[in-house]
Amino acid sequence: MMLVFLIAAVAAGQRRTEDIIQRELATSRAYETLEVLADNIGARLSGSSNAAAAVSWAKTTFQKWSIPVQTEKVIVPHWVRGVEDARLVLHRNQKIVLTALGGSVATTAQGITADVVELTSFDELKSVNIKGKIVFFNNPIDMDMVRAHRGFEAYSKAVVFRGEGPSRAAAYGAAAVVIRSVASASLRTPHTGALRYDPKQPKIPAAALAIEDAMLIDRLLKKGERVRMHLVLTPRTLPNVESANVIAEIRGSEKPDEIVLIGGHLDSWDLGTGAIDDGSGVAMVMETMRLLKEMNLAPKRTIRCVLFMNEENGLNGGRTYFANHKSEKHVAAIESDAGAAAPTGFRTTLKGEALADLERRAQPLASIGAAHFETTPETGADTSFLIEAGVPGFSFVPEPLNYFDYHHSAADTLDKIDPKELAEDSAAVAALAWILANE
Repeated sequence: MMLVFLIAAVAAGQRRTEDIIQRELATSRAYETLEVLADNIGARLSGSSNAAAAVSWAKTTFQKWSIPVQTEKVIVPHWVRGVEDARLVLHRNQKIVLTALGGSVATTAQGITADVVELTSFDELKSVNIKGKIVFFNNPIDMDMVRAHRGFEAYSKAVVFRGEGPSRAAAYGAAAVVIRSVASASLRTPHTGALRYDPKQPKIPAAALAIEDAMLIDRLLKKGERVRMHLVLTPRTLPNVESANVIAEIRGSEKPDEIVLIGGHLDSWDLGTGAIDDGSGVAMVMETMRLLKEMNLAPKRTIRCVLFMNEENGLNGGRTYFANHKSEKHVAAIESDAGAAAPTGFRTTLKGEALADLERRAQPLASIGAAHFETTPETGADTSFLIEAGVPGFSFVPEPLNYFDYHHSAADTLDKIDPKELAEDSAAVAALAWILANE
């Protein structure tokens, strides 16, 4: 009799999950939400007026939907991009297209002129004279991995030169660093991203080259030609700014003190409009809340939406949320920060019988291609603090093939988003949140 009851309960739960998916596909407003964030507010780098506008808009939107919402203070860095100019002075002053890495210090207003030395590993720093020179780290993203739908793994291998390269080169006397953009496509559009200065080393200017310009410099050097670059970067780091995470929730009916967190990051880089990274994730989790509210569904556990601030250049939103809420009982944390292509499933820290049980309950997600779960040790950036503390983690995985074509570039704009796929993505996030809140 107990087995029959359990089977019936699972079946009833699956029917409700199917209802949520079908309702979202039929009535989605996720694209409308994203359209306002990307087109009307635009780029939202931490500390900027646009980031502040995004916080205000998100809070007001939840209030219009009659969903309880609050903001929680987060102190964030305020880095501002300036002039970005580079030329090859021994090659008829050809213009080189690049953009400063987030957090980079400036050159002098007049810029620096130095020979370029190409390296492909940190080990080469020990054997090549780079003192007073511009180090060019030429480390393409592995396109075989990208084509094998392992783009995030390929990105993780290449991005180390963006994060650590400037300080590693500074330790050996380099004047500046340029890297090949960590991207799967460019169309002469450079891709930015944060660097991490080692406090033990001098801070030197750093920028990302468009892929085509990286290839040009590589060709010239391989021919044995001397490449000399004039580089001007004038970014500024201003005093820290008070910003906020936006937190909305649907209170649990039976276990209100148990929390299923769904989150994305409200900030973006300043080159595009942050539609893909991570406006789409914001739209998915906001849509989940709107949908459940509109359907008048009462989860057993509390579903809490957190729109984190400062994921791109500091993680202060995730860090602050954990500091403020680590004593609460989080039973799961879902993060959406991988774009908005067609859904493929989720990565999760769950394994064994716990994962097998979830997969049984999540069978309705197969209708939108999102029923695959892959066990991994890490599932997200902003939620990483919760995961490290033992909370089961989930990250939504859209098809990654073209994600790094646009990532952190001026091409991250709304036109790259397919409304139908965004609705499917939102349905997947809403369905998983519901399942976890009612198991």
